[in-house]
Amino acid sequence: MPTLLEQMGGVSGLIYSSVPVIVFVLANALFGLQVGIWSAVGSAVAITVLRIVRKEPLQPAISGFFGVAIAAFIAYRTGSAKGFFLFGIWASLVYCAALVLSVVVRWPLAGVVWNVLNGTGMAWRRDKPSRHGFDIATLALASVFAARFVVQRWLYDEDHTGWLAFAKIAMGYPLYGLALLVVVWAVRRSDKRLKALAEAEEADEADIETRLRAKYAAPPQQA
Repeated sequence: MPTLLEQMGGVSGLIYSSVPVIVFVLANALFGLQVGIWSAVGSAVAITVLRIVRKEPLQPAISGFFGVAIAAFIAYRTGSAKGFFLFGIWASLVYCAALVLSVVVRWPLAGVVWNVLNGTGMAWRRDKPSRHGFDIATLALASVFAARFVVQRWLYDEDHTGWLAFAKIAMGYPLYGLALLVVVWAVRRSDKRLKALAEAEEADEADIETRLRAKYAAPPQQA
């Protein structure tokens, strides 16, 4: 099972995710919105190129680049520095709603995504305690996105751009890491239960097979 840090993209992932935000805020404060926008996009491009050169996984970098590009476009269209954070704010609300809905329909996304990515199938859904564990993990993730939306939306409404940047970073990987601990707990709990159930099922099948062999291997009774 990947470690917690690996799940979060490693140390480089923690750093890379913060760079465009910090660059945007500093450049905007010193040189204005236009410079801030292009500086953020430029830093995202540089990070993507660096990952290519270092042969690191590109998916986080590409996702980060498009996120920064969309944020920069919104800031440009709104003509406001705080617009840079608007996409992330509403994305948090959408993610929270999707996670909660998945629990309501009994397909908790924490379990679905983990087991699909690891090719372990959907046996966990037939085990009620396993499914409930993934319900808890999914709701933990939903609470992270809910907290992000509430706090950052309030800062947006109050025009606290600097604090918005701080909240985006502080409520990013740190909170996600805490929620991921709950996901790891749910995964390990489910794995142990499914392994125990599989062993019990094999034992039952072996016992039945032994009894059948004993029954049909017995010599016929003499008349």
